[in-house]
Amino acid sequence: MEKQNSTITRISALIVGLVTNALGNGLTISTNMGAAPWTAAEVNLAALFHLSVGMTMFIAGVLVAITNQLLIRQWDKWRFIGETIYIACFSYFIDLFLAIYKQLGVPQLNIIWRTVLCFAGICIFCAAISIYQRANIVMHPNDDTTNILRFLYLHGHVAQAQLINFLIPITVILLVFMFTRRIDSVNLGTLMCILFNGPLIGIADRHVWHGLHHNFRARASSNN
Repeated sequence: MEKQNSTITRISALIVGLVTNALGNGLTISTNMGAAPWTAAEVNLAALFHLSVGMTMFIAGVLVAITNQLLIRQWDKWRFIGETIYIACFSYFIDLFLAIYKQLGVPQLNIIWRTVLCFAGICIFCAAISIYQRANIVMHPNDDTTNILRFLYLHGHVAQAQLINFLIPITVILLVFMFTRRIDSVNLGTLMCILFNGPLIGIADRHVWHGLHHNFRARASSNN
């Protein structure tokens, strides 16, 4: 079994991962060249229900956090509270970075530069996911779902876990389309996320922050 990192190291990784995740996701949204499936689904839900994207992200995140409790087959209140706090902070930083990118003129760049920046944003947030999944104090509820599927159900296969986790937002996007007859935030970047998110996270596991281990925790039912 891999050794555990110190608490300070894990907290540092959590903060770096959270902010970097928002930085990368915000970049993909700002370029309008395709966001990650969950982000795209939340953008489309926001349009359907006339809510802000941040509020939609928060509501969806809380619902996913509840689902994670069912997947681990026990009530872990600190995990739930942590994921709720994470999604609240993440939504705030998304809005912050979107404002910065707007001031920098990212949405007005030509399509080639926006595509390059979108792909860069995907690589950035995949590295961020790897970092805070390995720290495993709290994380984005959607990524915790991937982590739970990966280690509890799929024998450590991150690509399979990521693809399964994408099925829900893709279904949501299609259902919303039935009502609005439009799809937002879906483009080349979305396809790249579907095909390469898992492998990119796996690469980051091996090559980004070498001393950070997978501090995975899953209490046995006998300890409940």
